[in-house]
Amino acid sequence: MPEAIRVLLVDDQSLVRSGFRMLIEAEDDMEVVGEAANGAEALDVLRTTPADVALMDIRMPVMDGVEATRRIAASRLETKVMILTTFDLDEYVYAGLKAGASGFLLKDARPAELLSAIRSVAAGEAVVAPSATRRLLDHVVPTLPESPEQNQERLSVLTDRETEVLVEIAKGATNAEIAQTLYMAEGTVKTHIGRLLAKLECRDRVGLVLFAREVGLI
Repeated sequence: MPEAIRVLLVDDQSLVRSGFRMLIEAEDDMEVVGEAANGAEALDVLRTTPADVALMDIRMPVMDGVEATRRIAASRLETKVMILTTFDLDEYVYAGLKAGASGFLLKDARPAELLSAIRSVAAGEAVVAPSATRRLLDHVVPTLPESPEQNQERLSVLTDRETEVLVEIAKGATNAEIAQTLYMAEGTVKTHIGRLLAKLECRDRVGLVLFAREVGLI
């Protein structure tokens, strides 16, 4: 039986942490290994308690979620960060992703969406709920600066097939959905994603989504 996904809860509201704890610990393949009320506490916990995924709030006292995410990504820790935010805090989402978060999700997401997102991030796919991806990125992208010419040059190195895969990723499609839409095996989809990450110099799948949005593919 595979080991349970170890989750760290980082939120300054104890009731929010309690709600997430009850939801997560009801799953056979997950466990909560720690809690923190701010980013600084989260870093302290991670120094002694390994975690696969950190559910990270954005606005917290002492150290916010963006700075904590940046430090986790810059460390040797293997912890992946899932940003949790309310819609009116979406101005922080882009900063969080650039800091190294593997994805983000709205706090009012359905329980099934949150659990699915945790499993996806733990598996390295950095897949968030498509509805949240579209809503937040549609709101954030218009506020971003115009795409630099360098991004257009990076886009030009892609094959037509890689571009098609990138568009589907930007729509929030999973590997299985991409395979079905483009009539290819999931293994082939993963190969294309690997090439996209290398060619576009993106850290993860979320980086591909942001890149596609910035250059106007979707």
